[in-house]
Amino acid sequence: MDIRYSYHAEKRMKQRGITKLEVEHILKYPNYIKKSFEGTREAVGTIKNRTMKVKFTEKENYIKIITIM
Repeated sequence: MDIRYSYHAEKRMKQRGITKLEVEHILKYPNYIKKSFEGTREAVGTIKNRTMKVKFTEKENYIKIITIM
């Protein structure tokens, strides 16, 4: 499935030193996924002893990354 990143998500990734590969890993192998508000979901995972949250929406043909915390 195609993954698209919002401008905000790319900005936060750069600020926090998070790569697209790390985001994709969390989406594929999350510790858990929870529903958030207004149809968004949040994947939570750990990479290198660092817990990250990826907020996203799932469309028919792609996943849109909204932000990374």
